[in-house]
Amino acid sequence: GSYFPLINQALDEFKDGLRVVYRHYPIREIHQNAQLSAQAAEAAGKQGKFWEMHDKLFDFQSAWSESGNAKEMFIGYAQDLDINVDQFKSDLDSSEAADNVQSDYQGGLRLGISSTPTFFLNGTRIKNPGSYEELKSLIQSAIDQS
Repeated sequence: GSYFPLINQALDEFKDGLRVVYRHYPIREIHQNAQLSAQAAEAAGKQGKFWEMHDKLFDFQSAWSESGNAKEMFIGYAQDLDINVDQFKSDLDSSEAADNVQSDYQGGLRLGISSTPTFFLNGTRIKNPGSYEELKSLIQSAIDQS
């Protein structure tokens, strides 16, 4: 969540020079609603609203992260995004959404990921930047080397 604004700022600044690829890595042992939130993003993605749901989940992470009614909150977010709610509910509970999240998680394990966020730049794992200026410098350096 703390890197969410930095990534958005980089996307705004670098526009077409930066592509962000997001992979789910729910740390279920620590975050009780991590798996379900990832499935909510997947369910929204089935209706072309992955990034909108992604953003909403990060914007309101403190509200749903420890909530006992996170599923209802996610359904409310789907309504806010003008998503077909019946389809969203079905997709949220689907094995496809769970399998997609699990596939990303297994991919992370194969890469040696043990925490979030973890960043890769042009396929190389980088140390999490300490500031936006550091992130910007890393991105600009990668662009300059292309």
